[in-house]
Amino acid sequence: MLRFVFNILSVSAISKYILLLAFLTAGQVFGQQEAVKGKAAYNFLIDTDNYKEDIAGPLLIFLHGRSLSGNDLNRVKRYGVLYAKNRGLDIPSSVIIAPQTSNGWDPDKVKNVLDYVLANYNVDPNRVYVCGMSMGGYGTMDFVGKYPESVAAAVAICGGGTLKYAENLAKVPIWIQHGSADRAVPASESKKIYNAIKKADPKADATLTIIPGGTHGSVERLFHRDDIYEWMFQYSKGN
Repeated sequence: MLRFVFNILSVSAISKYILLLAFLTAGQVFGQQEAVKGKAAYNFLIDTDNYKEDIAGPLLIFLHGRSLSGNDLNRVKRYGVLYAKNRGLDIPSSVIIAPQTSNGWDPDKVKNVLDYVLANYNVDPNRVYVCGMSMGGYGTMDFVGKYPESVAAAVAICGGGTLKYAENLAKVPIWIQHGSADRAVPASESKKIYNAIKKADPKADATLTIIPGGTHGSVERLFHRDDIYEWMFQYSKGN
């Protein structure tokens, strides 16, 4: 009888241990992504999986495309940086933020989100990075173009930019990528802003990569590779 009770307790304890282990493992994979609403100009998700209060680490901002617009923050995990991280990619950032817009990107509002995070989290203001796709690619270029002093490096994928910001964009390392077969946003949009940057400053640290056969959707795979993160994180405003 005692052996029977012991066996039941053992099975129960093992089951609880397995559930706990599964929970902890899921936490490691999906990180700590919290919704922040009503605190800044845009609501945003913040990933603090690698955040340490006593270390001022880098901050990465992801700007989504038009299809993820709305008022449901869970949408911003459907592709891009958080999607890649939730699928197991190790992104070397102390904090990742993914704001959501319902009607295009306003660089002033993105700056307001950045200011909120800088004021409330111990992150390095010299190591702020921004990347975006499609509409978020335009948003990235406009944000960097208006606030070049706030960004250490940026990656814009299958988007474009506002030509009047070319001179400011030339002050920040930028990697522009676009698929050659993109029918939603033609690669000529990226070429135009790249040429404007190089015209403003031929020595600007700007790179344009045209991906042969890449479509508007297929270039999302770039977020799942180490390349863009390793490239961005080599830069610091202090250097």
